[in-house]
Amino acid sequence: MIHPDLLAILACPATRQPLAVADDGLLARVNERIAAGGVQNVGGSDVEAALEAALVREDGAMVYPVRDDIPVLLREEGIAV
Repeated sequence: MIHPDLLAILACPATRQPLAVADDGLLARVNERIAAGGVQNVGGSDVEAALEAALVREDGAMVYPVRDDIPVLLREEGIAV
């Protein structure tokens, strides 16, 4: 998905914490919440589509979507875990 060299330099745009690829369990939990409805990203937009992949912040409190193998590292796109 994301080359390890790139992953090593990626950071949360809000806190600068390192990011890691979200494991299948975390991704499933986030997608279950999305499917149930009512999930909004930090920017206040409803998240309606399941995530194909995500990067999780080091503290585990926020994920950022990965779309078409491209990390979307905008503060507004973060989803609280």
